[in-house]
Order: sequence, then structure tokens, then C-alpha cells
Amino acid sequence: MADVLEDDFVIDRDLVALSDEGEDDIRSVKSVDTDLQNNQSERKRKRKAQDKERKIKVLLDSLFFRSQLTDYQRQKRVEDITPVHALITNQSPGELSTYLSSLQATTLSELSSLELEDVRIPEYSVADTRAWTGARTLDVLVEFIEKGLGHSSCVRFLSDSFVVSPTLRTRLGQRPKNSGSPTLFFLAGAALRVADVTRIFKDKKLKGSKGGEVAKLFGKHFKLAQHIAYLKKMKVGVAVGTPGRIGKLLQETDGLSISALTHIIFDATHRDAKNRNLFDIPETREDIFRSVLGVPEIIKGIKEKRIQIILF
Repeated sequence: MADVLEDDFVIDRDLVALSDEGEDDIRSVKSVDTDLQNNQSERKRKRKAQDKERKIKVLLDSLFFRSQLTDYQRQKRVEDITPVHALITNQSPGELSTYLSSLQATTLSELSSLELEDVRIPEYSVADTRAWTGARTLDVLVEFIEKGLGHSSCVRFLSDSFVVSPTLRTRLGQRPKNSGSPTLFFLAGAALRVADVTRIFKDKKLKGSKGGEVAKLFGKHFKLAQHIAYLKKMKVGVAVGTPGRIGKLLQETDGLSISALTHIIFDATHRDAKNRNLFDIPETREDIFRSVLGVPEIIKGIKEKRIQIILF
């Protein structure tokens, strides 16, 4: 093939240098692209880590555990935090009052701050159960109530300062004067749990030979009319139920009376199959704060120290 260059052609060295610099520029651009991709990946990783930390912080802050769980917060993923709900009951009455109030504010979002203050659960109406050092499971529920009521024969998990209320244990062993007027509401999140708790409260250690009946109140398998008829006929000492059914009986019928009510126990540490406690389930939380604690006579009794709140 003929040489296409002229005989007197002279290579422009500056042009060659520019060409080399162009190759360097291309390599530099590629390097910048790689660095940019790496930086984007790093930023994405940091965002995920920050989101994770933020979720943990929100969760822990809402339960007032920041000071106790600082190291745990930094090391564990949100989905790995399993003891959080169990720690609810390790808080002081003041912290529990604030915790319940925060749940009220979330649920009753249409209320003003002044209106929320009117329905706030005061610190003095929340039982201090921090001295109980054992698990809060149904196999120790009887013991939990007995110890909290000053029975010295039960000391396995009890410190000297543990007092729930000397009233409850006494009243559980007394025959109610009126039908459908329990001294205790025990609120659980599901029908199966209600059935399990009901069996515990039928223990003779709690009710003795004179104690009232134990009502099992949930919507599944039972019509509202059946519960109304039962409550009007029976002298009930304890009403164990879901917030939905107890709330409906309180709000829509005259079957369930609060004239003798002295205590409300929330099944706060039990978790369902989805790892949720009583207050985590939106519809259940709605029933608690609107249908049960939303009853004017109940909130009045709480503020007047006639009704005590216990988190089990």
C-alpha cells in the first residue's frame, strides 16, 4: 500500500504530547467515575446505617431506655431488640405515666394538649412494680399478686419494697355485692391469651371460697348479647378480656359496671406471634385509649385514686 504521508511530513511533537495527555485525561475520567461510584456506595451504606440508628433511637427513646441501653443501641439491629417490652415494667411510675401519655397522644391525635391533659394517667395512679425481679409470665401471676399484697410467704422474686396494692388481694377473696361489677379488669391482646389468663384467676389461691366469678370476655365465638346476659346474672370479681370487647360492653351496654372497679392490669410484657405487645397493635391500642380508658367514669376514678393501673 502506498505511503500516504508526504516526503517532507514532519511529526508535530506538541500534537503527540496533547494526544498522550488526552489518554491521561480519559484514564483520569475513568478513575473519577470509579471514585464517584465508590463514594455513592459508601454514602448509601452510611444512609442505611443512619436510618437503622435513627429507628433504634426512636424506639428506645419512646420507652425511655436511652441511658440504660447505650451500648446495646449502637450494636444491635432494630429487629434484634427482644427485651424492650419486658423492660417497660422496669420503669418508674412517672416514666410509665409519660409512656402511656405518649401512646394516648398518638391514638387521640385529634385532641388538643389541654384535652390530652384531662385524660392523662397520673403518676400516682400507676403501680410501682420495679422491685419484682422475676419474669412476668402467667405461671407467676398468682405469686405476683400475692407478693404485691404483702404475703410474706411468697418471697422468691420480691424485694422488701415491692407493693402493688393491699386492696386487690383482699377484694379478690370477697364476694361481690352486685352482678357484673368486677373489682379488676385484666386486659389482654387476643382471645387465646384471655382464655389462658382466665384459668389463672380461677385459682383458689386468689379467689378463695368466697371470691366472685371470673368473666372471660372476647368477641371470638361469643356474641355481645351472651356476655350481657352472663354479666347481669353473675357476681363477677374479675373481668378478663380484650380491650375491644370490654370497651364495647362499657360503651354500648349496661352489662358491665365499674362501680366496684379498683384495678386495671395491662398484659404489657406478653408478645404475640408477630412479636408485638398489647400497646403495639394499632386496633388494640385504639380500643384501650378510646373505649376503656376513654370512659369518663374510669378516668375520673383513676385521677381520684380509686382505680390503680398495673403493668404486668
